[in-house]
Amino acid sequence: MVETVDVITPIVDDPFTFGAVCAANSVSDIFAMGGTPLTALAILGYPSCDYKPAVIRRLLKGAIEKLQEAGACLIGGHSIEDEQFKFGFAISGTVEKNNILKAGGAKAGDVLVLTKQIGTGVLCSAVKRKKMKESSLKQVIASMLTLNKTAAEAAVRAGAKGATDVTGFGLLGHALNIAESSGVDLVIQNESVPLMKRAKEFISAGFAPKGAKNNLGFVQKKTTFSRGINNVDKLALADPQTSGGLLVAISQKRVEKFKNALKKANTPYWIIGEAVKGRGRIIVK
Repeated sequence: MVETVDVITPIVDDPFTFGAVCAANSVSDIFAMGGTPLTALAILGYPSCDYKPAVIRRLLKGAIEKLQEAGACLIGGHSIEDEQFKFGFAISGTVEKNNILKAGGAKAGDVLVLTKQIGTGVLCSAVKRKKMKESSLKQVIASMLTLNKTAAEAAVRAGAKGATDVTGFGLLGHALNIAESSGVDLVIQNESVPLMKRAKEFISAGFAPKGAKNNLGFVQKKTTFSRGINNVDKLALADPQTSGGLLVAISQKRVEKFKNALKKANTPYWIIGEAVKGRGRIIVK
């Protein structure tokens, strides 16, 4: 059995879309372990005087559709009175013991593969600050609604052992978790990290979310940046993601099988670095 829980605040106005994003975000941890989600318990906090029942129905409808796509069933939940709207799920699933993907499963020589672009945090922040229209978030929403199911299945079939999903702690934060848990250093090639359109533009304009700055502050002591890496690059790598992709560490011998499986499933991927002998640090070149 594998268990996970995740709750987030609204990042889009449409309740149906937000419900679906919440579901995709919550089941992501199960896929990141190479597992299969089975059941979900909803967790909802909101000011009941401010939202009509129709809004909650739309929220749940979006969530249920995405959970069904993931293969999970909503079996209940709990709601509380809260000043700020919050929604998420506790997810239960299963995983084959020999196939489990672990943050501590990376080995020196492994290739680092990322399956989604980075930038949801700063772009959603730009919309909240009214610097970009929500209608411009199509790329971001499509990414957040995409399940990590096919990427996880491909990783398991290819024989990967190390993986995590990239969410609230940004690429650097989650990469550091792999490095420390595995006892290796991760070398990330900055130019190889895929960024969503306009992400750097808004970071340069000062719209990096607070979470990106907090993430960067947390990882800096254990991260070595090459001279050419500026503060905009650093904040992009630390940008908190919602329903981000998988970061998979897989051996050189098995990476071609993984890439071919991803291509067959029409799932994008980027080779962004490698694991080397070390003591749990990140090196950005």
